[in-house]
Amino acid sequence: MSPTTRRASRQVRIAGLRVGGAAPILVQSMTNTDTEDAESTARQVAALARAGSEAVRITVNTLEAARQVPAIRSRLVAMGVDVPLIGDFHFNGHKLLAQVPECAEVLDKYRINPGNVGHGSKRDDQFGTMIETAVRYGKPVRIGVNWGSLDPELLARLMDENAGLAVPKEADEVMREALIVSALESAAKAEEIGLAGDRIILSCKVSAVQDLIAVYRALAARCDYPLHLGLTEAGMGSKGIVASTAAMGVLLQEGIGDTIRVSLTPEPGGDRTREVIVAQEILQTMGLRSFTPQVSACPGCGRTTSTFFQELADKIQTYLREQMPVWKAQYPGVEDMHVAVMGCVVNGPGESKLADIGISLPGSGEKPVAPVFVDGEKTVTLKGERIAEEFQAIVDEYVRSRYAPGAAARGTSRNKKSIPIQPVAS
Repeated sequence: MSPTTRRASRQVRIAGLRVGGAAPILVQSMTNTDTEDAESTARQVAALARAGSEAVRITVNTLEAARQVPAIRSRLVAMGVDVPLIGDFHFNGHKLLAQVPECAEVLDKYRINPGNVGHGSKRDDQFGTMIETAVRYGKPVRIGVNWGSLDPELLARLMDENAGLAVPKEADEVMREALIVSALESAAKAEEIGLAGDRIILSCKVSAVQDLIAVYRALAARCDYPLHLGLTEAGMGSKGIVASTAAMGVLLQEGIGDTIRVSLTPEPGGDRTREVIVAQEILQTMGLRSFTPQVSACPGCGRTTSTFFQELADKIQTYLREQMPVWKAQYPGVEDMHVAVMGCVVNGPGESKLADIGISLPGSGEKPVAPVFVDGEKTVTLKGERIAEEFQAIVDEYVRSRYAPGAAARGTSRNKKSIPIQPVAS
């Protein structure tokens, strides 16, 4: 079953990127460096961009951090990295944008949390100052509401209204409604101040899977702004990956979401780019976008006591991802390629035939040979100590012959159908 055709939405431009409407769903990420350290922040932005993040958010929380934003941009330019920078503002964004106009100008988008721009009479003024700055510099804004920093006055108002109902709603339902109302009222206020509707993106982030699904279903039904998806704190390791996939997979299948972020907590000393790879894999395994050739590999069983097929699958998958920065420009369409690395005769030949290129390695008790299949046909049988190196060479040659400009066998992968994503009437 294919994902639902995406609903119509306004389209926002972030630098040279399009968000919403029929545009591809974008992958975002965020640094965890101290923005006052321009060098380390620029290096991490570059690493995230090279991993495939199409926009990167940085914390702008102090005067010195704001002053370093232009320096970060200069370092990125020197490294040849062209990626939209998003400024993440909380509490004092109105002051920082006013005090450091160079920061306001060099950022490509602002993220504003309406729950902490101020309290009481100050809220409207401080929110208005940030929106007016966005208008002055022609910047889009994500109005990002968070469960953990919800406007307490708004929540109190809705709780009071709920208490007066003949049949009051559950507290969790009122909380979800408060998230949505905060986003929609803030967007309406921004438009009233002068920010065009096609400069606004909304998000309502929570940490629980079912809450995220419920909030975004309701939000999507009540507006046509582009929506940014993600659990606000997904967690570490497999838990964070599973939770993000479970929540966003449901929404993306229903056509909800225009940008995504997988907010993984890195392992101690872990690589920040992992969240980018997970986000890409969610979109690619759902058939919504293609980023890098995909490798199918069997899980192993009693027929595969050797770990060789696991090692080869990991090596090939890593190699393909590492080649993509070069291959993407040289070999259009290579991101749709499907490679199979199988471990025994049960499913090995069949899976290998279904892939663009596949290898069926010998299982326990089988002959020590490995047939290779290219476009469904057996082409060669490998054996000996250099199977891994020889198969990688075959993959390289397949890429050159299949995807080079002017190659005879151009086109999308024969085993993957691209899913057209077109806007529909709301």
